[in-house]
Parts: sequence; C-alpha cells; structure tokens
Amino acid sequence: MSTSMSLPTSFLTFLLILFFSSSLAIPLSYNVLSFGARPDGRTDSAKSFLAAWSKACGSAEAATIYVPRGRYLLHNAVFQGQCKNNDITIRIDGTLVAPADYHVIGNAENWILFEHVSGVSINGGVLDGQGAGLWACKKSDNSNCPSGATTLRFSNSNNVVINGLASVDSQKFHIVINGCNHVKVQGVKVSASGDSPNTDGIHVQSSSGVTILNSKIGTGDDCVSVGPGATNLWIENVACGPGHGISIGSLGKEQQEAGVQNVTVTAVTFTGTKNGVRIKSWGRPSNGFARNILFQHALMNNVDNPIIIDQNYCPDNNNCPGQASGVKISDVIYQDIHGTSATEVGVKLDCSSKNPCTGISLEDVKLIYKNQPAEASCANADGSASGFILPNSCLKT
Repeated sequence: MSTSMSLPTSFLTFLLILFFSSSLAIPLSYNVLSFGARPDGRTDSAKSFLAAWSKACGSAEAATIYVPRGRYLLHNAVFQGQCKNNDITIRIDGTLVAPADYHVIGNAENWILFEHVSGVSINGGVLDGQGAGLWACKKSDNSNCPSGATTLRFSNSNNVVINGLASVDSQKFHIVINGCNHVKVQGVKVSASGDSPNTDGIHVQSSSGVTILNSKIGTGDDCVSVGPGATNLWIENVACGPGHGISIGSLGKEQQEAGVQNVTVTAVTFTGTKNGVRIKSWGRPSNGFARNILFQHALMNNVDNPIIIDQNYCPDNNNCPGQASGVKISDVIYQDIHGTSATEVGVKLDCSSKNPCTGISLEDVKLIYKNQPAEASCANADGSASGFILPNSCLKT
C-alpha cells in the first residue's frame, strides 16, 4: 500500500522541480518605462536606457530590455560591457530619436555605441538620426559643420544579432561593425536621401564572420562598405538603391593596413546606383590587399558602373596624384552579373600599374546599355573569361 502511494508523491515532486526550473529559465525583463523613460519624443531618455542596461548587464542570467511603442529622445549613449551574462535581448517596439539640433551629438562620433559586449541581440525598432539638418550644413560648404555621428556602432564585440531594425536619416554612417566576431544582420531597412553625404548603410571593418541577409538599403553613399581587416564576410539578398553600391574599400589609405579576404556577395539587386559591385583603393603606397572575393547573381537596373575596380581613388587630388596604388587585388570572381548599365562602359577594371590585378574571372556576364552591348575597359588586369560574356572581355590572359 505504501509503495503505491509513493508513486504519485514522487511524480508530484518531479513536476514541482520541473516547474521551478522552467520558471528560473525565463529571462529577466527590464522595461525602460520603469526606469523613467518618456515616450514623448521630447524628454532625453538616455539615462533611463542606460539604467536598464546596467541591470541587464549586471544580471548573471539572460535578460531582456523592452522598449514599448512611442518616440524616445536619446542623446548619445554608450552601452558598455563586460557583462555578467552573454544573452541580452533588446526588443524595440518604438522609435529612438536623435536630437533635432545636430550639434548635440554631431561631434560625438557615435549616437548609440555598444562596446565590449557579447551575445547582444537587437530585435525590431526604428532609429531616427534626424540627419537632414547636418546634410544641409555640409552641402552649404560651411566649415563649422560637425562631422556627424554614426547611428549604431558595435565595437570589439562578439556574437551579435541585429534583426528587423530600421535606420533612417543618419547623420553619417547608419550601422558600423568594427573589431567584432560573429555578427548577423538580417531584415534591416536603411534609408536616407540619395544625396545625403557619407551616409553608408552598413560598414564592416576589422571584423570576421559577419553575415548581412535579406535587407533593403538606400542611402547617399555605399549601401554596404567593407573596410580594412574584414574577413569571412557574407552578403546575401540585399536590395541596394539609391546609393553608391556595395564597395570593398576604399583600401590603402594607410601605408600599413590590414587586408580584406574571403568575401561573398550573392543574390543582390542594384537600382539606379552609382556603382554595382566595386573595389576601390587609394592611388598611393600601401601593403593592403583584397583577395578571394566572389560577386555572384547580381541584377543591375540602370547602374552607372555595374562592375568596377578603381585603384586610382584620389579625392580632391590630395596626397596621391601621380602615385600607384600598393594594394594588391587578386582572385576576384564575377559570376552571373546581368542587367542594364546607365553608361557605355559596363565593366571597368582600372588596376594598379605597380600591382596589377591577377586572377580576375568573368563568368556569365551580360550588361546592356541602351539596348546595345555595353563596353569594357581594362588597365593592368589579368584573368580569364568563360560562359556568355557581354561586353567582350578585355582581361589579359
């Protein structure tokens, strides 16, 4: 009799243990309203957001920071690690708004900065940089304009996810990934006026294992820019336009510089952009390099320079006229690139006279200009062509 009675008791004890274990596994949640944030678009809520971050970062357990609907004014904010846990989710249902007066954060370099963090995920939300005023200042040639703040920067961080975020009208770059490992950016929408200066959509440098997926980017500069020290980068299913295309570079600004390698750009669409897939380097000495690059499955819709390598980049002809780029470009594949060019020259490979491009491969390229084959222009470019090639290859074989 006692044995039969002990079975339900044991089972009940098991259920209680399971219940409490499951309860403990639920992440802690911190609502920014509980820390004094005001969703009125006028009251600076930076201290409230940082207070919520302090709690989440100081927790030994997984934690969530929740931002409800509404507009939250934020002056520049630095979310600093190291944290006691590696699982912090920031769920944003509202809009974070930068100060309308661009002087407030214009010289801060960053509006929102995450530094030395691990396992941080940002889900949803809108970041409104309110950059139009600063753009107008810069266009007026006013020498007193601040340089502008990057909207969102992750620096020296690991295992980061940015999912479903929208960034609009950044003063300068929208999203920067610097010195990071294993970052996933997906479902992001970036938008700024097509004539807004230096408003790169996503910039990646000194980072490894970055993936950019399923995103729509339209700005006044590069949709995605890849700086020195970027390795193992994957870009897929990105719609770009307006903007300057997807660019590796500019490289070679510094004489001693980390290279770029193992980059894949696939299933991308460019509409009305200045460039499609571009590699550019300064026309001056450097030990930099770009190698093992794959551009594939790209659709060009009325793009000025669908395929371009420019190793004579020299803004304002300052500190580089008459010099050759030291950056070595090698093993670049252009595969299944098709569509329309807005200029006669659809393929322009202008490589360094000191370090010619080598291992350039054109595979199934078809570019049309005004219902006629586009033209190709090559300088110091060695490689091969296969499959259907239009315009005819100008590579040295």
